[in-house]
Amino acid sequence: MEKDSLTKRYMWVTTLNVIVTFAEFVGGLLSGSLALLSDAVHNLSDVGAIVISFIAHLISKRSRNRKKTFGYERIEILAAFTNGIILIVISLYLFFEAIGRFWHPEPVHGTLMLSVAIIGLIANVVSMLTLHKRSEHNLNAKSTMLHMMSDALSSLVVVVGGVVIMLFKINWLDPVLTILVSIFVLHEALEITEKAANILMESNPNIDLDQVNEIVLGFPEIKHIHHVHVWRYSDDIIMLDAHLNVDPNLTAGEFEQLCHQISKKLKVLGINHINLQAECERGRDEKMIIEQKYGK
Repeated sequence: MEKDSLTKRYMWVTTLNVIVTFAEFVGGLLSGSLALLSDAVHNLSDVGAIVISFIAHLISKRSRNRKKTFGYERIEILAAFTNGIILIVISLYLFFEAIGRFWHPEPVHGTLMLSVAIIGLIANVVSMLTLHKRSEHNLNAKSTMLHMMSDALSSLVVVVGGVVIMLFKINWLDPVLTILVSIFVLHEALEITEKAANILMESNPNIDLDQVNEIVLGFPEIKHIHHVHVWRYSDDIIMLDAHLNVDPNLTAGEFEQLCHQISKKLKVLGINHINLQAECERGRDEKMIIEQKYGK
């Protein structure tokens, strides 16, 4: 079976990052650079992240079955969430490790630090560009691309730090740069984790419910809409489930045609999987969204 384009990109990026990670670990140990070691640890986490994304991507291609009637697409969202958590843990570890370096400073070999960092920067930029085109509509690929982007920035910061340390012997700059990179990585990780969590929690993906209400009630056959649920199942699928109060004399054939017309208009909002249930009197007095209250 011929591999798709994204599969090939994952394979290239994984191989490249394994090589870079090994080089940065060796370079960081020999140069004494915490910034370079932190970049190596970050790259190591990226290798794991890419492997997770790659495996999830392969699984997502499996066909639907009796146990997974929706298929396996959502596993890519699980992978994106997992990668976000990994990034959060790594960035916090590096942040506190850098703070400790202020009290226990170590000499840094700026020349070696700079040489290895430049190699890492080039590799990370190549990896980022490799996944960029496929990350716009795939949260899993985007989470991996963000790993690569944060690595590229990390490597760039280490390069700048290497130049300054080599020229001016300012060793305290090494932990400062590590802290800055950690803060940036933490911000990006929180963002991607929040997006993945919202999908897993089946949150409304910014669909205007007032517009949904206006479109549906724009059909004279529809008297009321209630029991509405809108959620994003995956990167490509936004789903809507709703109950519609219609005239008792409306036939099944007429309701089917009505649903088809409603679906065409709702697709303009980005909703592409729609399930509508016809009712006569039941639920006529219910609100569009019913808030659940727990406890007394």
